[in-house]
Amino acid sequence: GMIILAWLPPDASEMGIVLRMLVCGIGFGFFQSPNLRAIMASAPSHRRGGASGMISIGRLLGQTSGAALVALCLGLGGLRGAGWALSLGAGFAAMASLVSFLRLTVK
Repeated sequence: GMIILAWLPPDASEMGIVLRMLVCGIGFGFFQSPNLRAIMASAPSHRRGGASGMISIGRLLGQTSGAALVALCLGLGGLRGAGWALSLGAGFAAMASLVSFLRLTVK
């Protein structure tokens, strides 16, 4: 979804933007929900509060570093900065998906 957003033409229609954002939202939903469920299920019941806190710290760290990287891409890339930022985000999402799938193979 982020890759097709990165390739968004400059004269894209509103519907083109909405459809690309829809793909992103569906992808995030399919990744986040099972991942968070797996994290919470693997924590012992007396440690679930700590696991939830670690999830929140990870989310805020990702949001903060992501915003900084987007600002860097926009500052260095000019008109192409948004595409760079989306491509960088797609790369990080691909790495996160790979790590998530690896946990299925490691027992």
